Amino acid sequence: MKKVKFVLLASVICISQACNSGNNDSVDAAKDANDKKDTTVTTNSMDSLTNRDTTRTMAATPVDKSDADFAVEAANGGMMEVEMGNYAQQNASSSRVKDFGAMMVRDHSKANSELKALAASKNITLPATMGTDAHKEMEDLMKKKGKDFDKAYMNMMLDDHKKDVKAFEKAASNCKDADLKSFASKTLPVLRTHLDSTKAITGKN
Repeated sequence: MKKVKFVLLASVICISQACNSGNNDSVDAAKDANDKKDTTVTTNSMDSLTNRDTTRTMAATPVDKSDADFAVEAANGGMMEVEMGNYAQQNASSSRVKDFGAMMVRDHSKANSELKALAASKNITLPATMGTDAHKEMEDLMKKKGKDFDKAYMNMMLDDHKKDVKAFEKAASNCKDADLKSFASKTLPVLRTHLDSTKAITGKN
C-alpha cells in the first residue's frame, strides 16, 4: 500500500513539475494548437477541361473554437477524474468513497476513450496530460489522509460535477458539431448520476 502511494505521488509530482516548467500548461497548449489550425484549406489546381485554375476549399478542422475548447476541457476533466478515482480506491478510508472512485475510473475511462477517438476524427488536439490546475488540486488532496481525504475528495467531486453537468448541458444544446453534440448528450446522464452520488455521500446539494 505504501509503495502504491509513493509511486502515485512521485508520478504526479514529476508530471506536475514538467507541466509547470516554463508555464507550459497542457490545456492551454492544446487550445493554442487548435487555434492555430485553419478551419479551411484552400488548394489551387488546373481544370483539364477549361484549362483554368480552380480553387477548392476543404475542411481541415471541421469544428469551431468553442467546440474544440469544450473537447479540450472535457478531456482534461476526464483525466483528472480517472487519476483521482484511482488514488481514492487505494487511499480512501470509507468503502463508499472507494466505490465512488472505482465508478469514476470506469465511467470516465470509457468517456475519455470515446472523446479521444472523436477528437482524432475531427483533427482536434487534446491535452496529453492533466493541466496545471488539475495537478495542483490533486497534489493538495494527496496531502490529506483518512477521513480528511474522504471529505476533501468528495467535496471536490461535488463541485467538479456541478460544473461538468452545466458544461455538458451547454454543449448538448449549443455545439455546432453534431458528433460532439451527441457525445455531450450521451455523457450527460452519466455525469448526473455521478452528481447524485456525490450529494448522497456528502449530504450536500
